[in-house]
Amino acid sequence: MFGFDILDFLIIALIFSPLERLAPTIRGQKVFRKLLLLDLFHVVFTGMLITGGVSILLLMASYALKGSFLEEISPAIQAQPVWIQFFEILLIADLIFYAAHRAFHKISFLWQFHAVHHSIQEMDWLAAHRVHPFDQTLTKGLSIIPVILLGFSPTAIALFILLYKWQSLLIHSNINVPFGPFRWVLASPVFHHWHHANEAEALDTNFAGQLPFLDLLFGSAYMPRHKAPQKFGTNDPVPDDYLGQLAYPIRRWISPQNSNDESRDRIAAAE
Repeated sequence: MFGFDILDFLIIALIFSPLERLAPTIRGQKVFRKLLLLDLFHVVFTGMLITGGVSILLLMASYALKGSFLEEISPAIQAQPVWIQFFEILLIADLIFYAAHRAFHKISFLWQFHAVHHSIQEMDWLAAHRVHPFDQTLTKGLSIIPVILLGFSPTAIALFILLYKWQSLLIHSNINVPFGPFRWVLASPVFHHWHHANEAEALDTNFAGQLPFLDLLFGSAYMPRHKAPQKFGTNDPVPDDYLGQLAYPIRRWISPQNSNDESRDRIAAAE
């Protein structure tokens, strides 16, 4: 789910790169764009760090909950058809993802980690990998570990992971895919692009990973028709180099002066 595989990477590149040229949302964006090398570092190294982090969290949670009520309800969960389990996983995981994602926006300390992801100024499938490992270890770990511990079928979990992976790439991609009547059912590029918009009206909106109706339900939805974001990124001073991005939240924690104002006023220049 999180590691690096060269063949997998090449297949993804061969699918998404041509589509971004054929049907772009943002026309004129270059293939060899600014910070391309930085995002390649994230693909390789951050993916491995997240894999290790989630594995450690899973081992800790499994040990802590060994012999708990989860072992009693697991047979009932696995007795359900795989397709029902899949939709249950989708709802459970995205509810947790929504809560964790929103927390990373609302809590200043957590925002310092998430700001690395929001430093993306040119949206494409490769930029989806620009994340801080602590941010995504916690967010993805909290989303997937509960469904593993609940005993859902490995097949249903694998199907969810497959959807999560490809949809995550799609919603960050520079591909104009109209979802039409399903725009509030399944997250689309335009839905998530608004989440990344450095514009006042889009601040802290569209937290769901797969199910946009969660944002409608919790009052954080923003996806106007016939309008697209014009500017992406954050006004937080996130470095442009890989090690600098890993260290950025720690530096902000050690030297916290003005960090809270900058983190919550990150779109001031866009107003």
